[in-house]
Amino acid sequence: MIKKFRLLIVAVLAVVSMSAGATVINPEIVSAQPKAEVCKGSGGVWAGGKCTYPAGTNSDLSGFIKNIVNILLYVVGAVAVLMLVIGGLRYVLSGGDASQTKAAKDTILYSIIGIIVAFAAYAIVNFVLTNI
Repeated sequence: MIKKFRLLIVAVLAVVSMSAGATVINPEIVSAQPKAEVCKGSGGVWAGGKCTYPAGTNSDLSGFIKNIVNILLYVVGAVAVLMLVIGGLRYVLSGGDASQTKAAKDTILYSIIGIIVAFAAYAIVNFVLTNI
């Protein structure tokens, strides 16, 4: 079960990193296309020989990190809710067996701890990124 969960996390991180990589392209380092076209293609505005991004766009590194954290928070939240349901079902279906009841309670406890850690990580990342 733990190996499958680790594999799921690695797969999600790989997909997120591949799909979100296009949002942080720096037009200054791309030389295959004219800089103005690269700037416009990445959501920026080419003016005065440099690329600027409108307020609220996520083209900078902190915006990119916030996007990754937000996506991971949703994934962790969904997995935690799923594990809460699985833990509840295991508890109901334990049939009074002490070892199965303990395992179900542990599943519920660990999923709640996972939710708390995810929210704490979200708060820390947002605090750090807004104070840079």
